[in-house]
Amino acid sequence: MHIHVTHTDGEAKFWLEPQVELAMNQGLSKKQINEASLLVQDHYEEIIYAWRSYF
Repeated sequence: MHIHVTHTDGEAKFWLEPQVELAMNQGLSKKQINEASLLVQDHYEEIIYAWRSYF
């Protein structure tokens, strides 16, 4: 299970299981990746629920 994070500077992919982990980064700075990772972790339950509801 994964999620894509998009930004005008680039895109990242995070694995959600077994833990939140960066899988791919194209063009985002370390600061942007850290911020995105924190957002994914903070909203983990919502993301998992939405992902499972969709698929």
